[in-house]
Amino acid sequence: MGGPVSEEELSLYDPALLLSLDFFRSPAIFSPRISAAVPGESWLKVRPLQSGDFHRGFLQILSQLTKVGDVSLTQFLNCFAQMRASGDYYVTVIVDTRYDKIIGSATLVLERKFIHGCARRGRLEDVVVDDTYRGKQLGKLIVVTVSLLAEQLGCYKMSLDCKDKLIPFYKSIGYTLEPGNANTMNIRYEGTTRSIDRNIAGSKPENTEPS
Repeated sequence: MGGPVSEEELSLYDPALLLSLDFFRSPAIFSPRISAAVPGESWLKVRPLQSGDFHRGFLQILSQLTKVGDVSLTQFLNCFAQMRASGDYYVTVIVDTRYDKIIGSATLVLERKFIHGCARRGRLEDVVVDDTYRGKQLGKLIVVTVSLLAEQLGCYKMSLDCKDKLIPFYKSIGYTLEPGNANTMNIRYEGTTRSIDRNIAGSKPENTEPS
């Protein structure tokens, strides 16, 4: 991927967290056996998102999942800094080290609660693997990685929203549909986020389609 990368890149969270995950705790079946520490091919690496990943195609891989928009390097770095400062975002990526290219990603978001003794709930978001790398168990690998990470960080549960066709996949790695509580409902605020950002900056609001 093109573009300069700083020698002092920052990780979104401590990479050592991934090395201590126990994949035997997951009901997911890998054949052959792989993990975040040993992802199969020698040229694959699972790690936290880094500040230089703008130049490694991170936004391009997200565009295989949904509309990303025209995100500048400055916007990327500002968002990265805010996520890192909060300590509640665990964007995890898979890298093809032969090309220094991001080929997969999933995000664990921690929600802080007053219930359950001020516990934390995990949410799985933005799961995607490059189409050309399918068949290497990478989708399963990235989801199990962030799911185990949620458990290690003390979440009392992990939740996700998915399309109906993906329900069997998520069931196979331990997720369940809760009877009477299996609906997803949303209100989409079209253009709100960008309008707020631009108002703060003193610029003219711009309508955009939500992802």
